[in-house]
Amino acid sequence: MDDLLTQLQEGLSRSPDFANFLGIRLRSATRDEIVADLEIRPDLGQSAGIAHGGVLMSFADTLGGIGASVNLPPGTATITLESKTNFLAPAPTGSIVTGRSEILHRGRRTTVWQTRISNADGRLLAQITQTEMVIEQPQPAS
Repeated sequence: MDDLLTQLQEGLSRSPDFANFLGIRLRSATRDEIVADLEIRPDLGQSAGIAHGGVLMSFADTLGGIGASVNLPPGTATITLESKTNFLAPAPTGSIVTGRSEILHRGRRTTVWQTRISNADGRLLAQITQTEMVIEQPQPAS
């Protein structure tokens, strides 16, 4: 695992936030593309035995946010400004899905990412396009 990928995965693993709860496993990370896997555990599903749509949206949002973060200038952070999801097929509970987030636009104030979530057979399950905004790094409350 390269240094950037190791650093990002360790950050996810130590984080007490929602992205860590999801159990995202990064496979590769560059300034242009983030690839990761997600197991659709029963607690991420809904009563029909498939992933909750919000889980797939959160997976994509996290990957786009990671991509945006590795493109940030010093002293800045990123937040999601807009996100659009098309659901195309279900992700059954117990399956592992792969998300591939690719940069579409790299500007001074925004980046735009497209994430494709597929099953093990390569079937497209969802496509998400999101805009990430570059903001000044928030300072911790004192």
